[in-house]
Amino acid sequence: MIRKYTFGKPFPTGAVVRELKAETGPVPYFRVSREEGRVILRLDLSPEEIIFGLGESVRGINKRGHTYRSWNMDITNHTEDKASLYGSHNFLLFYRPDRMIGLYVDDPGLVSFDLGETRLSEAVITSENGDLDLYVIENGSLKETVREFRELIGRSYLPPRWAFGYIQSRWGYTGEENVRAVVKSHREKHIPLDGVCLDIDYMVDFKNFTWKPSAFPDWKRFNEEMKREHIRLIPIIDAGIKQEKGYEPYDTGLARDAFCRKEDGTPFTAAVWPGLCCFPDFLNADARKWFGDLYRPLLEEGVEGFWNDMNEPSLFYSPEALRDCYRQALEQCERVNDYQGMWSLKSSLDGLANSGKDFRSFYHRTEQGRIRHDRVHNLYGAKMVQASAEGIRRCLPGRRYLLFSRSSFTGSHRDGGIWQGDNYSWWEHIRLAMQMMPGLNMCGYLFSGCDLGGFALNTTEDLLARFLQLGVFLPLMRNHSALYTREQEIYRFDSWEKMRDTITVRYALLPFLYSEFMKAALRNEMYFRPLAFDYPEDSRALRVEDQLMLGEDCMIAPIYEQNAGGRYVYLPEDMLMIRFRAAGDYDLIPLEKGDHYLEFGLHEFPLFVRKNRPALLCAGGESTDELDDTSLTALGWMEGAAEYDLYRDDGLQAEPKLEEHLNRIRVEGKPGVFRYTLS
Repeated sequence: MIRKYTFGKPFPTGAVVRELKAETGPVPYFRVSREEGRVILRLDLSPEEIIFGLGESVRGINKRGHTYRSWNMDITNHTEDKASLYGSHNFLLFYRPDRMIGLYVDDPGLVSFDLGETRLSEAVITSENGDLDLYVIENGSLKETVREFRELIGRSYLPPRWAFGYIQSRWGYTGEENVRAVVKSHREKHIPLDGVCLDIDYMVDFKNFTWKPSAFPDWKRFNEEMKREHIRLIPIIDAGIKQEKGYEPYDTGLARDAFCRKEDGTPFTAAVWPGLCCFPDFLNADARKWFGDLYRPLLEEGVEGFWNDMNEPSLFYSPEALRDCYRQALEQCERVNDYQGMWSLKSSLDGLANSGKDFRSFYHRTEQGRIRHDRVHNLYGAKMVQASAEGIRRCLPGRRYLLFSRSSFTGSHRDGGIWQGDNYSWWEHIRLAMQMMPGLNMCGYLFSGCDLGGFALNTTEDLLARFLQLGVFLPLMRNHSALYTREQEIYRFDSWEKMRDTITVRYALLPFLYSEFMKAALRNEMYFRPLAFDYPEDSRALRVEDQLMLGEDCMIAPIYEQNAGGRYVYLPEDMLMIRFRAAGDYDLIPLEKGDHYLEFGLHEFPLFVRKNRPALLCAGGESTDELDDTSLTALGWMEGAAEYDLYRDDGLQAEPKLEEHLNRIRVEGKPGVFRYTLS
């Protein structure tokens, strides 16, 4: 059961697609107060209470013990102290054996979630706006509560099947020859590959919807050349539009009054990669239509996928903030005669980028009237995704497209996926990437992944190997790195053949993983789940933080520690471990319920499958176009016959019906571990 409660005059975010009538009376479970325009909810927590949710956020799967803030920011250092990242996903599950509460706070402004940091026995949730819709969900199980929430917010985005292939990306691919060399190296070394992402280098002076004639003299011909190699080019699009007369998006944006404006009516400007930019008013329907149509020339040249970036929005500085910063710095310089003065000077410089003052200085034109940006800040990236998706769908009707974004708010999960932002080449970021996935899945973001190998800093050979092993199971499998860091295409490393073998596992499993993804999306279920969702009566499973259930019947347990020769794994029931080295090189090891220390060489990694359930492998290939899912190898630990519903479609149909694409496979075999081919 879902109950809705309304406070003040909420801005319609579009997150919820099912209309509910607001109830009156007290909010169950929570103590509600209004203080200085804010709405504050308090909930007593028992010692055994676990808190799941909040989508993209730091720390573990259980969110208890930290304060989180819904305030989308360009955060480059994903450490435990961070209160917010690029997305705001205000859904929580409070779980203990005698109580389960789902809570969604539909508020596009600043919301803080003190989940036991101030007092371990109390959760305090504060809406700074004081205008919000609150949804309280009471259901019998964690799985059913999430399903009910997902039905409330609408079906998850469905990418094309080719988007589940391996994607290579780097900030620094400057032109055709650069990309051609990357593709050639993959193909000559038989490393599977389906896409190459183009960062801002492909643009003319970093201007959206342009490409350098010197670097890409015939964009359409080059797209066609890449598609003959079964490669899709995936260009980046940023939020800011360069302020430059004669640049068509700027000129047409001004003519259409499509940019955010300051209080005096002039366009708001701030610097990003191209220099001073104007910012599309994505909360305005006419502006979204204008922006979405800007994708058409790229689509007509053969592009089928994009990634949206810098859309929190990220502001390097505004002219006003720059002047204020310099003035404050000069004033502070005169008083620097001790450590306090030094720190004061430093803080005067820290506030230049993504200034709160800047976010309070411009406005949106909406159907509800003019509204100041900071009150709806977390919607900006989501509405950019909506504008992009609507434009792509107008150009490619009835077809799926690839679109993933850095910034997000609940609701954009219907139009695109997300990647987890600019992580680092740190071992702890393998674990962080894994722990984010179930929270994102709860909020509808099934198509997601991290920058494999790490975006910032220099990766190492062993770190990249372990990142790739997690990436085998992530829906978005992308190797991405920053300019001026070590080049991390796998063929540059001594053990590239072993890393290639890891990627072959992804392609062998791809029909099976795609099936699990599509069933989860079309049923409003989770592709990744905490173990607690499947084993709520198991006190050990409730607390597992470094293993995840995958699909209906599998479990992953990545290796995420440097120099590890193995790891401890807890099995809530008997399972078959498949220890992979390559698509055709693996061990099948039946394991009983309980604790196990399992050994894994650097290029070995596990997939666990429930007893009496199969995992399916195909023969593999070097692109998704070459995969044959009509002949599959079934792996399992059986006591008798079992059935599996394999989802198969053309990978492009925009609105597939689940029941039309399910293929019932009957798996029969003698008791014990088995491996045999199904047709």
